[in-house]
Amino acid sequence: MRATRWTLAIALAGWAALAWLVVDMGHPLAQLTMPMSSAWGPANLAAITAMWAVMMAAMMLPSALPMISTFAAVSAWHGKTPRWLSFVGAYLLVWVGFSVAATALQWALQAAGWVDPMIVSRSALLTAVLLVIAGVYQFSDLKNLCLTHCRSPLGFVMGEWRDGIRGGFVMGLKHGLQCLGCCWALMALLFVGGVMNLAWIAALSLIVAIEKLAPRGNQLGRWLGGVLLVVGAWRILALAG
Repeated sequence: MRATRWTLAIALAGWAALAWLVVDMGHPLAQLTMPMSSAWGPANLAAITAMWAVMMAAMMLPSALPMISTFAAVSAWHGKTPRWLSFVGAYLLVWVGFSVAATALQWALQAAGWVDPMIVSRSALLTAVLLVIAGVYQFSDLKNLCLTHCRSPLGFVMGEWRDGIRGGFVMGLKHGLQCLGCCWALMALLFVGGVMNLAWIAALSLIVAIEKLAPRGNQLGRWLGGVLLVVGAWRILALAG
């Protein structure tokens, strides 16, 4: 199906771009994403926002494939094949918004000296707090509600169906917001391991995919929440001691 192929192509292109950044950090464009101080210029701001947006597309599109494929299949059955473009575009728009917020947070944390130019945490307290927040959120009602919708592609498409290109855009926007509600706390952990650590990015992507796609992914997510809470609490106690 065309929607599946193009979605995979976009995700793979995103991963290729991330890999290039890691391999060729000396390239002028790559250097723009790693300013040595918080005195960013317009070029730094644009490059860092674009980096976050590409990273979110690479990380989130693979786990969204069942939803996108289901939407495309139902649209084709209705004779409205092109609607998947508006659905995917709206979904990515949500993560572009997240990328803008992440860029602002990165600047604030770098200005405070809490992250280095590669967005790796320099603060033991910041690391502990992010781990605890992510752990607590794994057990929240909002997380469970959003995850339930993300794990039920056909239920979402049939329950939220809207006609027309605009309808596809609204559906993509709604699914994007549900996906954001499901994953934002895990994405915040990028400030712990950094965005030039492909293993860390891949691990977070895999966790998201397991939660959404595995038969007992929601239960595994709670186990993960417990681990994050224990590690984060241990770090806080170590700081207090």
